[in-house]
Amino acid sequence: MHRFIESIKVEDQKVFLLELHQKRVNETFASFGKEGASIDLKKIFNDLHVDEDGLFKLRIVYDMSRQFRTQMIPYAISELDDFQLVENNNFDYSFKFEDRSGFERMKTRSRAEEIIIVKNNHITDTSFTNLLFRKGKEWYTPSTYLLNGVQRQNLLKTKQIKEAEITLNNIKEYSHFQLINSMNEFDDNFVYPLSAIINLPEDRDYLEIE
Repeated sequence: MHRFIESIKVEDQKVFLLELHQKRVNETFASFGKEGASIDLKKIFNDLHVDEDGLFKLRIVYDMSRQFRTQMIPYAISELDDFQLVENNNFDYSFKFEDRSGFERMKTRSRAEEIIIVKNNHITDTSFTNLLFRKGKEWYTPSTYLLNGVQRQNLLKTKQIKEAEITLNNIKEYSHFQLINSMNEFDDNFVYPLSAIINLPEDRDYLEIE
């Protein structure tokens, strides 16, 4: 049986973007034929009786029988040194599966600390985040994501970012990029130059995985 994960930001006893997390969990149950049989994330959080300040990741692993386990993990945002474009036209991560072996195989074969997955010439995500790219003063997120993350949805809904088709052919039109997920919010000061990608298109040095 498939197991799924939700990684939820908890800071100073407050939980973030819970409605979007719950929506994704509900949609996951519905997609696997269990509509109306979801788990209640708010109740799970409240039952933990969190009484410690600081930044934590609430990690919930669950399955379609509504069995779940939780972890509260202290969290610190870390900076990465470099990134590599990895072509994998067959990779699918439409649901937030606990099994991340596909990502790990791609990372093992790369030469950089983190990967940016390319499908059919289009930029998608890293192994653990959605992406934002800066052009001028505007920030754009690829329309060709692997997983429509909750932070991505929130930033689009609040009109802080826009969607764009970002490909190997036009990626150099952007100057910087940043990583976003439920734990990593939009931060105009925490960005990477495009040159942090070690195999930009003119290098023709892609890692292709069938």
